[in-house]
Amino acid sequence: MKAVSVVIPAYNAAATIAKTLASLGGEAGFIGEVLLVDDQSTDGTADAARQAAAQSSLPLRVLPASCRDAGGARNLALDEAAHPWVYLIDADDLHLQGGLSSLLSQAETQPKADMIVGAFRRRVNGQDRQIKVPNGYTAACLTNASAYVKGDIRSVAVGSVLASRRLIGETRFPVGLAFDEDTLFWARLMSKASLVMIQRPVMIYEVSAERSDDRFTVNPVRRFLDWRRELRTLTDCGIPISALKAREGLVALKIARVHYARGDLDMAARFLAIASAAPKRRSEAWRCLRYKFKLAARRRLSLPPTQMQRAL
Repeated sequence: MKAVSVVIPAYNAAATIAKTLASLGGEAGFIGEVLLVDDQSTDGTADAARQAAAQSSLPLRVLPASCRDAGGARNLALDEAAHPWVYLIDADDLHLQGGLSSLLSQAETQPKADMIVGAFRRRVNGQDRQIKVPNGYTAACLTNASAYVKGDIRSVAVGSVLASRRLIGETRFPVGLAFDEDTLFWARLMSKASLVMIQRPVMIYEVSAERSDDRFTVNPVRRFLDWRRELRTLTDCGIPISALKAREGLVALKIARVHYARGDLDMAARFLAIASAAPKRRSEAWRCLRYKFKLAARRRLSLPPTQMQRAL
């Protein structure tokens, strides 16, 4: 049963794409097409993908693109997807054998479901970390979407979700954002999805901690404002502004943490102020307070002796 369109955005992924495609090979019987968006790669990504797909009997289509944007590349493939179910995975992640069949089995068991969320394993800098099991979802669409945005429900990973093409419809990833574009996409889907969970891990989510943090250090204020503008558009699918403000606080706290760790205390303080003003859970409130104390201590230690005496 060829039921799934697989979407893979790729930029200079020649070193990883063969393993990603090989990890899907065992479930080729369910896959009607693999849409690989080659986003101006210069390292032979497309050729590596064609060779790997042929070895695994995967029906690969390479879509040339000039997006230089993961969201834009995914959108191009979503416009082309032809099968009832869509499975998105990144070009450096790994699918786990039997994961796709488990997701499809749940879809068959619960025919009203149009979004199936599986567990996934995080692998940070090459080291396996904990398995993230989905939990906290309910039958109420907007409740799920709001809780997801606020961080009350565990995040999903691109590669841990099977979504029906009917559910996706005209929904697309926001483009031009440096971070969190997938969260906004999933939140839109959740706001109208009949969602079910499976406890089985279906993929390995590869994370580079340094690359992830780097996103927050280039033009952080402009990028945050661009992201916040897009976040606020989620009100049009019924997600309350209070949930969106809570999300702003979570992201601002993450940016503050990165700048604190890298020694830019002024920028850390700027984003910490945003995080402190946002609605938050007790755990985030405590983290904000802890970073305020740490910032004050580091600033005091960096004062010249004469200013230190005045401060004391």
